Formats: sequence, structure tokens, C-alpha cells
Amino acid sequence: MRIEAIEIKNYRIFRDVKISNLPRMTVMVGANGSGKTTLFDIFSFLKESLSQNVAQAVLRRGGFHELISRGEEGTIGITVKFRESGGRLATYSLEIANDGGKPVVEREVLKFRRGQYGQPWHFVDFSRGRGAAITNETAYGMEGAEAERKEYILDDPSILAIKGLGQFKEFKVVADFRGLIEDWQISDFHITDARQSPEAGYAEHLSSRGDNVAQVAKYLFENQPRQFEHILEIMRQRVPGISRVEAQPTVDGRLVLRFHDGSLKDPFIARYVSDGTIKMFAYLVLLYDPKPHPLLAIEEPENQLYPELLHELVEEFRDYSRRGGQVFVSTHSPDFLNGVELDEIFWLVKKDGFTTVQRASEYELLRNLIAEGDLPGTLWKQGLFEGAESR
Repeated sequence: MRIEAIEIKNYRIFRDVKISNLPRMTVMVGANGSGKTTLFDIFSFLKESLSQNVAQAVLRRGGFHELISRGEEGTIGITVKFRESGGRLATYSLEIANDGGKPVVEREVLKFRRGQYGQPWHFVDFSRGRGAAITNETAYGMEGAEAERKEYILDDPSILAIKGLGQFKEFKVVADFRGLIEDWQISDFHITDARQSPEAGYAEHLSSRGDNVAQVAKYLFENQPRQFEHILEIMRQRVPGISRVEAQPTVDGRLVLRFHDGSLKDPFIARYVSDGTIKMFAYLVLLYDPKPHPLLAIEEPENQLYPELLHELVEEFRDYSRRGGQVFVSTHSPDFLNGVELDEIFWLVKKDGFTTVQRASEYELLRNLIAEGDLPGTLWKQGLFEGAESR
């Protein structure tokens, strides 16, 4: 799945924003408070609304009146336009209303377009817990086929229809879309969590906070040895001073990582190495997951990393996107931005309390300067991304 556009209405400082033609790797820059974290929170909000319900996701953010844009009334709206693996263009729209103090799904639509001019089929069309779903989805795309629908009632008006219907095998399109959102990874990495030495356990995929990195490393070491060796090889190439990385299982079933410095005889075990080394290793574990996430969102990956590593990290993110995962990154680092293509950069500007989003490649001055050899991070630091200060 690749998200091609996002439309946001009345979600905090995003009163009316549309971001179109999104590339496989998207890098967001902007001053503090311009909305980078809020944009990533929209991904988290959709995922939490699916795993729990809309009411709980809204309440976790302070309630409806705290979430809706200041001074606005009506509904909060999120629309995601995406192209699924079969090449079909689809749109998922969600509107949230406040019903007597309880957030409810005012309307939820999942529709797929038929060809360039065909009318879309609404696979899901619900409002406040009631609606219809396609029952003959296998006929979709067939010449002359007409949609057949059946009415359904959900248990609660704050439950997403894609959650309720996605549990049943007859709604394969809905179930596939639900699975994509469930597999989104919105990283909230914390060094202190990654340094933990948990008891022996089982984990195939890195958590959003990175607190299970040792368990995932153990899984890869035992079950995906070639993938794990590839990660270690990249560590040897990327991290300054690291000549060799070894993985040694202990008698109690844990995995001890030993980082060898070429100038020292004794290796450092994981809890004594630098924050940057631990973070780079955790990112590589995430990026070389044998099952890539369809969407990966990471805020400020430059924190704790050596500046020399940032260009390498950009390439790792881009390579991940080429393998099928879509990447969203926010950054405050000119060094990181220097490794990014102009077409991948969007900048956020807050004016009169609300945010707008602009694409760097749409500005002729920036295109000309890049063509002459300037780097995006340098131009951003010089203030040429108007309204998106680099501090």
C-alpha cells in the first residue's frame, strides 16, 4: 500500500490541509509547534481507533473539544487516498462528531475506484453504527457488474466498520485494509527503554518504543541468521569505531551484543555503548524486519546519532521504501536533510494558529539552487524554506 494523499479537517492545528502526490519517502520539516508531531499523531489516532474505538482514541487526546480545531464546530475529518498492492486507487474517509459528549463515527466510507472514469464502489458506507457493505466484492472490476449491498448494525456508534466487518472472511477487501492499518509502525523510540535487559521472551518485531530490541535481536539471531548477519555487517560499515559486532547467547536464553572497538582489546557489551550505537542498531533491526511495515513514521531520528551517520540513515530509510514500506520522517537536522531529495521534502508553516503544508519542489528558486549544487539542509538553514525555521 502506498498513501498518495492525506486530507485533514479540524484536527487540532490542521483546520483544512491536503497533502497530495506523496512519495514513498516523505520528510517533514518545520519550526517547533508547526504540527509535525500532530501529523504523525493522525496515523496513531487511526490505528488506535481501529484497535480500540473512536471514543477512546479521542478521550486519550483530551476529549473532542480539545481535539477539534480552535473555534470550529461540526466534525473532525481524516481522508486517506491510497493505492493498494493490486494498483487500485482507494479512498478511506472518516468523520467524527460529538454526540452529547461522546465521540461517534458520523460517517465512514471505504471506496475503490473502477478505472479512470468508472464510478467507485463503496465497500463500506456507515454512519453512527449503521450502514451497508458490499457482499459481492469478487465481482468488482468485472464488466457490467453491479454492486450488491447488505445493511448492518454495529454494537456501538464509536466502533469503526472496518473493525467490525474486517473480522469476517467474506469481506476480504475490508479485512485487507484493516490489516494494513494494524501493521502501521509509528515509532516513539526511547534510549532508556532500548537499554533494558528483559527476561527471556519472544518478539518478532520491534515495538514502537524499542523496549524489546534484545528480544527481537534474539529472534533474528535464531530464526533469521542471514538477516541478522546483514544487520551486523551494516553496523560494522556505518558506526564509527566499530570493527566487529558479535551476538552471544547466554545460558539463560538471552542475547548479549558485544561491540568491538578496533583500538581496544575488550569489547563493550550493549549497556555500555553510546546512545547513538544502540539507536542505530535498533533502527537497523526495524528497517531489516523480514516483514516490512506498510507505513513507518519516525520523529527526529537524528537524536543521539553521530552527524556523520545521518546521510547513511537517509539511504537506509529510502532503501526500506524501495522494498515496499512507505516512510514518513520529521527532522530538525540540516545534516539529515542534506541527504534527502527535494521532491521528498514538505515543510509546515503555522500562521494565525493553523498549519499549512508546502512542497519544496514546487518552488522554482529551490529547484534552481539544488540544480546548481546546493544542498537542501543548507538552504533550509539559510532560511530559504520560508516560515520553517531550522531551530
